[in-house]
Amino acid sequence: MFFKSKKVIGLDIGTSSIKIAEVDVSRSGVQLLSFGIAPTPPNCTGAGEISDTYALGRAIQSLVSEISSNRKNAATAIWGTAVIVKKITIPKMDKKLVQDQIRFEAEQYIPFDINNMSLSHMILNGESSIDTMDILLVAAQNEIVSQYSQTVEAAGLNLNILDVSGFALANAFEYNYGKFRGESIGVLNFGSTVANFVVIHNGEVIFCRDIPVGGANYTNEIHKVMGISTSEAEALKLSAVSGQEVPDDVHSVISATNEFIAEEIRNSFDFLSATTNGLTLQRCYYSGGSSTTSGLMETVTRITGVKMQVFDPFLKVKANPKKFSPEYLHQIGSFAAVALGLAIREIGDCK
Repeated sequence: MFFKSKKVIGLDIGTSSIKIAEVDVSRSGVQLLSFGIAPTPPNCTGAGEISDTYALGRAIQSLVSEISSNRKNAATAIWGTAVIVKKITIPKMDKKLVQDQIRFEAEQYIPFDINNMSLSHMILNGESSIDTMDILLVAAQNEIVSQYSQTVEAAGLNLNILDVSGFALANAFEYNYGKFRGESIGVLNFGSTVANFVVIHNGEVIFCRDIPVGGANYTNEIHKVMGISTSEAEALKLSAVSGQEVPDDVHSVISATNEFIAEEIRNSFDFLSATTNGLTLQRCYYSGGSSTTSGLMETVTRITGVKMQVFDPFLKVKANPKKFSPEYLHQIGSFAAVALGLAIREIGDCK
């Protein structure tokens, strides 16, 4: 988002896991060279901010070594409270003048000192009037940008692209599925503590927010209801997801949490409609490790009324069958979308 480069490692830093994707981009398409996933060290990151850059950097360095990558340039993404993405409308002007105007406009929408912010923007080609133009404004606190930069440096890498998780998600989606003209498509990525939600309308990202729900909701509720440790609760959740026998209370908690998360998703769909002149989704694709939770997507479909479809990040990505079996690609598919969207940023398509 703020920097551009080529030949990068796609680095998705989440609360519970780190994902790395390395691809080769050519005229014939994208080929997956390597993929790695490892647990995020405890208490290193939360809500998109990084509290221990050294420990996180060392974990990333270990994962890079594990996949035997020689690349030194990285593309990573900020998410959660670390970034503000807002669609704004400004008076129509020459595109060359927007950069100077955007700082003034941002001061009206960003609840922080603008002098401490990194700003970026994208001009939308949507249905604005003859006198106005729509802009997707992106802002991140310099302190948080510095946290990501220090983390990547601690991993022995260079931060060449700092993106937004939702935009990387959209990038991976558009590569695999193309642009849906005349349609509004939602993409959800359910992580541990947030669900990235992005809307692509007529081939453009027009809406991006992180919904504060994810796999941790299930763990915390099982922990509270059953009076057990969070590690025990996490183990029971994973057992339930994998179809193993667990106490009835676990299923009850999962079902109730599905309802809560689905309501939060519906609230975001309603907010989308309220801020985009009544825009509604034709369909929504989903990904993320927490999306596999029993009954979640069925509950989201029922409560939102929007058709949900699995997002396959490897639909058009080639992979050497001797290195990546179809079973392995299926296994990592839920976790790979953002990292893959970052890895293919070497195409030069920075939103």
